[in-house]
Amino acid sequence: MLQRIQSIYLLFASLVLFALFFFPLAHNVYINDKPSSIMVTGIYQDVNGVQQHTESFVALTAVTAIVALIPLVIIFLYKNRKQQIAFCYSAMLVLIGYSFWMAQTVKGAAGSITLDTHSMGIGLFLTSLSIIFIIFAQKSIQKDEKLVKSADRLR
Repeated sequence: MLQRIQSIYLLFASLVLFALFFFPLAHNVYINDKPSSIMVTGIYQDVNGVQQHTESFVALTAVTAIVALIPLVIIFLYKNRKQQIAFCYSAMLVLIGYSFWMAQTVKGAAGSITLDTHSMGIGLFLTSLSIIFIIFAQKSIQKDEKLVKSADRLR
């Protein structure tokens, strides 16, 4: 069924990943003595009080869009719960790798500057939240699979 709780969890996971386009990964980072924000789309520097896009992360932007679509695809595999569970595990592994790549991109863009709690943006934590939503969805799918198997045993 499409209107189950796992669909809501997977929708939230996808929305959280799409929110990466709106929230910075790091902010108040000084690059070339200018305050900058690092987002998945690139680096935005404060020039004369105006945020200007100075560097683009094309690959990171494209992969973010693809990764954000994965939970939406999983929703529509509702007829095959075993495949849904396998895709949930795969999505979690992809998100872990994506998080590592995103952190390395931020580290590379910031250079020798160490990120502390004041400069980390909410975007660095959104992939972890998405993984949690996918875990909840996977547990709900397994619960449904167990219910269907017990109903089949009774017939």
